[in-house]
Amino acid sequence: MIEIVNKFEKIIYAILMIMLMAVLVAAIADLTWILFTSLANISPGLLETHEMISVLGGFLLVLIGVELLDTVKAYFRENTIHVEIVVLLAIIAIARKVILLDPAGMNGIELGFEMMGIGVIVVGLAGGYFLIKKAGITVGPGNGGKIE
Repeated sequence: MIEIVNKFEKIIYAILMIMLMAVLVAAIADLTWILFTSLANISPGLLETHEMISVLGGFLLVLIGVELLDTVKAYFRENTIHVEIVVLLAIIAIARKVILLDPAGMNGIELGFEMMGIGVIVVGLAGGYFLIKKAGITVGPGNGGKIE
């Protein structure tokens, strides 16, 4: 029975990897479109602030997708979740949120609460990453996430 469940899990992860690759191709196509239309529009060769934010958000979204694909690939290969990669993925995601944050659509109290929440998340993720590194858990070729 366990063998059947393991095979089912592998099939699910393979399907997830294929779907994630399709999403990444679409995200790269969208990023390319945004970049070229932004460069060709109003002031050729120069990006305005909102265009730059949009392009950076697209780059970070593709980076998040690639890291997520790497996490799924590592699980598919080794049957282990690399916590360090997941925490780094969360840090990249919160950085993307900060970059794309539009304070114009919020009043002062809403913006304050949003910034405090983001600050708590950043401190928690940084603390978690620090503890992972301090514990000596590393991810790299050949060690498979073992403690050194």
